[in-house]
Amino acid sequence: MTTETATLAGGCFWCLEAVFNRLQGVQSVESGYMGGKSGKPTYEEVCTGRTGHAEVVRVAFDPGVISYADLLEVFFATHDPTTLNRQGNDVGTQYRSAIFYHSPEQERVARETVDKLGKGVFANKIVTEIAPASEFHPAEDYHRQYYDRVGASNPYCTFVIDPKVAKLRQKFAARLKGAA
Repeated sequence: MTTETATLAGGCFWCLEAVFNRLQGVQSVESGYMGGKSGKPTYEEVCTGRTGHAEVVRVAFDPGVISYADLLEVFFATHDPTTLNRQGNDVGTQYRSAIFYHSPEQERVARETVDKLGKGVFANKIVTEIAPASEFHPAEDYHRQYYDRVGASNPYCTFVIDPKVAKLRQKFAARLKGAA
């Protein structure tokens, strides 16, 4: 089995983690930080917006089961790539939309995807940053698998993440783990 890595930012990493964990071919999803200046950022530091890091998920996937292009299709369908430095009520550069590519091929696919979607799919211009992957900093343990651990008891999960997971189930049912 071949494993590739995708690193994506699209608002709160809890949201992205909940979405990508449910896809066939995804082997693991880890929340963390990328794209900033400081050596080992903490959640509190990233939240200030001064480190330059984005909340990201690092997705390990089997390209024989799900392609990088398919991951990007899900990514763009489950967040708003047209709002600069925000997703809903989450505001700041740490919540920007970004694709951190790990190879020239990933960069090519990312740019082609943005170009294609930019031709009338969204009402506003796509502002998703496309940049080379830099050092990944894992999030603190209490952030990992957050939605699956505490989702039902957390209002943020109920009001923000549940609709994204519902959209995933509706639009990508055939790609979900356990789908026939």
